Amino acid sequence: MSCQVTLTPSGHQFNAKEGETLLESAMRAGLSLPYGCRNGACGACKGTVVSGQVRHGDHQPSALTDEEQAAGKALFCCAYPETDVTLEVREVLSGKDIPVKTLPCRVQKIEKPADDVAVLFLKLPATERLQFMAGQYIDVLMKDGKRRSFSLANAPHDDEFLQLHVRHVAGGSFSDYVFSSMKEREILRFNGPLGTFYLREDSTKPIIFIASGTGFAPIKGIVEHALHEGCDRQMVFYWGARQPKDLYMFDLALKWQAENPNLTFIPVVSDATPEDNWQGRTGFVHEAVLEDFKDLSGYQVYACGAPVVVEAAHTSFTKTRNLPEDEFFSDAFFLAKDLKPKA
Repeated sequence: MSCQVTLTPSGHQFNAKEGETLLESAMRAGLSLPYGCRNGACGACKGTVVSGQVRHGDHQPSALTDEEQAAGKALFCCAYPETDVTLEVREVLSGKDIPVKTLPCRVQKIEKPADDVAVLFLKLPATERLQFMAGQYIDVLMKDGKRRSFSLANAPHDDEFLQLHVRHVAGGSFSDYVFSSMKEREILRFNGPLGTFYLREDSTKPIIFIASGTGFAPIKGIVEHALHEGCDRQMVFYWGARQPKDLYMFDLALKWQAENPNLTFIPVVSDATPEDNWQGRTGFVHEAVLEDFKDLSGYQVYACGAPVVVEAAHTSFTKTRNLPEDEFFSDAFFLAKDLKPKA
């Protein structure tokens, strides 16, 4: 049995098939809703059930609290309609016509700018190009059927190779493979593009970018796209890391700043040692933003990296610096072991 889904305020309608989540059914209908992990972990797809009933599959309590659920909130990536429903949601209109594909690719090159970071350059077949928006991600399809999500670190105009930044996580099946045995010219398969973490180009507001660790990857794609398009909005990029060596493309960020007067780069290190001789900002990256900005009501913020960083930035910026909720865009990097399977 299918259920009819109505979106407000747009008025768009579609049918959700039995066993299909609200997000899956919307995507099948060619409509784009905000989403990130698609596994009930990040909360990016959260919206309001105005009328009707839904049931939830497994999800992280931090992504949807009991109080939020009681107030009518739902995670569309793991919510299944049990009746006809009306949802209040801010649709993503740009990029909705981009097809999601499953494609093969060849590992053209592997670089290691840091001891625990590998940069993969993936080459598509000669007859294929991946249409995507800067900041989106792809799912690498592993032989055991599992997926591993990685943000695209290149901008759409620079698409000879798809670029992924892989941090080595002890015990991580894919990252262990990358660092121990992956060879150039190997063939991988992936599905994408996915996600709604990309630059809202219809805005003229100044931008604050925040990255922690390899959360730099999608920020890199977005910044390079903005600069390529001649974006003249003021941009401040904060990159947080434990030690200076973890800022693995430091010189590239400095180059952006040197060549573009509307972009400022602020690296922030939390655990520098005396041997590092670090002369820059210290502490947590979101706290550096709080120190520099007393009012964010006129800004957009794009944050990517460890969940604790993204969550701290969202809470502090919206609660203490007047940042509008709908001007905070995020992509939190969860480890596979932290995610629960879909129902």
